[in-house]
Amino acid sequence: MKIKVLPFIVSLLLWGGCKQDAKQTISQSFYETELFKDVQLAAIYPDSKTFADLVPNESYTILENRYLKSKGQEGFDLREFVSSNFTDKSMVSLKFETDTTRTMYEHIEAMWDKLTRGPDTKIMHSSRIPLPKKYVVPGGRFQEIYYWDSYFTIEGLLAAGRKDLAKDMVDNFAFLLDSIGHIPNGTRDYYLTRSQPPFFSLMVAALARVDKNMSLYYLPELQREHQFFMDHDSIDRPYGASKHVVQMIGGGVLNRYWDAGSTPRPEAYKEDIHLAREAPTGKEKELVYQDIRSAAESGWDFSSRWYANDGDFASTMTTSILPVDLNCLMYHLERHLAKAASMRRDRKGAEYFKTLANRRRTLIRDYFWDEEQGYFMDFDFKRAELTDELTLAGVFPLFFGVASREQGERVKNMLMDNFLKDGGLVTTLKNSGQQWDAPNGWAPLQWIAVQGLLTYGYTDEAKEIMERWLALNEKVFKDTGKMMEKYNVEDLSLLSGGGEYETQDGFGWTNGVALGFKDILDKMDDAKRKN
Repeated sequence: MKIKVLPFIVSLLLWGGCKQDAKQTISQSFYETELFKDVQLAAIYPDSKTFADLVPNESYTILENRYLKSKGQEGFDLREFVSSNFTDKSMVSLKFETDTTRTMYEHIEAMWDKLTRGPDTKIMHSSRIPLPKKYVVPGGRFQEIYYWDSYFTIEGLLAAGRKDLAKDMVDNFAFLLDSIGHIPNGTRDYYLTRSQPPFFSLMVAALARVDKNMSLYYLPELQREHQFFMDHDSIDRPYGASKHVVQMIGGGVLNRYWDAGSTPRPEAYKEDIHLAREAPTGKEKELVYQDIRSAAESGWDFSSRWYANDGDFASTMTTSILPVDLNCLMYHLERHLAKAASMRRDRKGAEYFKTLANRRRTLIRDYFWDEEQGYFMDFDFKRAELTDELTLAGVFPLFFGVASREQGERVKNMLMDNFLKDGGLVTTLKNSGQQWDAPNGWAPLQWIAVQGLLTYGYTDEAKEIMERWLALNEKVFKDTGKMMEKYNVEDLSLLSGGGEYETQDGFGWTNGVALGFKDILDKMDDAKRKN
């Protein structure tokens, strides 16, 4: 099955040329060299990402040849070789003095400029993909722009009245769609094989609240986003899969997370090698790597949500799962494309994307709803059954208005009875040691849940979640002077944990959601006073 090309879609010939040029300027062959592998496996740096982000002083070919000639010599020191031949050209890390006289919100306001980077200049041999306009980075180890993080950051910027910076960020993502053909996980060349949850249409919709013409302005890029996630080879059987697309029984397609690569991630090389060590054959190792990479595309890296076997990280099977959150995001993209086509009076285009969105809405209700649980679950299409993982991904149908009223009420009950903890909503109900599981809560999922509850009229419940989350943010800020990427919502005396790296501070999407929640609560209070 092929997605047909609409008459109104702009020519992709120019885009194809830009895409080719962009790839030609980025050398990924270094990640296959003996030098790169030896440095990563030697664990010279505690975080594998550190070496992937260093800039070689000369071409990779020259350094590889020099390394191969030197490594067998007496007294050779690998650490010294790296120090002499690579330079750290990372952007200036966050440096600030905690000001105890400031409130948390005053601190966030001051942080925007500290987290702002760009426009970038091109650095020879760097893994960084340069961007033409200013942007906000998450913070900590993340000194480049990340895709889905940025939507929540943009909501915070708009709440703070920083529309120009928000638009600059959206322009940068449009640039990536125009030049590469998709928005990578982050702006590093080792992320090129995957994207992240497709929030671009939500970014455009956020700008359109101020200027409705934004939907038309970014229409070509919205179409490219859709094409990237819907591109696939011929599928001629139910549950057949190609790239991001899976054919469903009775017609229609749904999407999965999928990374085109099947090797260890350069930014987590030694960790991935270790994880796949039990796979008996090369082909099976490649499948482990691809599923790990695909979990990274989901943004939930990592979670028991993706496990085939309980407690077994190596059994991650992301490419076998149809995620409810991804398909809700695709539903919004198709709805937005239909709206934009209607605005330009293209009735044929509007009807086409409206039909796609309506079909997807039906499939979401048919495949992801668990009547017994009273909750939306992911669907394992290889086993042709729902997974048994209760996660906050199940609130996305409320955020996008896909759920029925009865479903909305049952999801609300599940959230308040099982997911709500002292500090907000926990990500899953399992404590696996992975960062996207209990006891951690994450700002973006608080936002999705709260907005979903408000969409279905559950104001008191939404307010309770916001107040608990902000109280936890305030407590940690008072104790540490920092905003964190994630929080322990179960034990408020502890910081969050789990994952491949230490908890980071900064932090873009936490700042954005905090400002967004404050804005919502202030408006609630104003409305109450007026009544």
